[in-house]
Amino acid sequence: MNIDATGKYAAISDNGAIADNAKSYTIGDLAREFGVTLRTLRFYEDRGLLSPRREGTARIYDARDRDRLSVILKGKQLGFTLTEIRAMLAEDRVADGVANLTLSLDQIEDQITHLEQQKTEIEQALAELKARRAGLAVAA
Repeated sequence: MNIDATGKYAAISDNGAIADNAKSYTIGDLAREFGVTLRTLRFYEDRGLLSPRREGTARIYDARDRDRLSVILKGKQLGFTLTEIRAMLAEDRVADGVANLTLSLDQIEDQITHLEQQKTEIEQALAELKARRAGLAVAA
């Protein structure tokens, strides 16, 4: 393992070329790239979602971990729990070993129902707050 021109760990092939799929990243590299904290990455590691290798005390992430982090964050953005994301990652592996977020129709329908319910609850809460604000404005 060598360090490339950007300071990242990278595998060097026999002809001296850096193999993109063998590139490695520090915890700080991934945190900056994805806009998450170091603590978030450690948390995902503790939950078994990421599994960086160790060089001394340093965590070294590979392209697979980077892809998994992208999938985890997309799953969170879509409203899935880490448990659901872990199950989806465990179920779905493509031929090249990269994890994808494959959702069944049932999972999509369940998530739509859940998000629509949340939307209704938020709209009701907003209506109540606006009514209270209007009542306070009249009283003042």
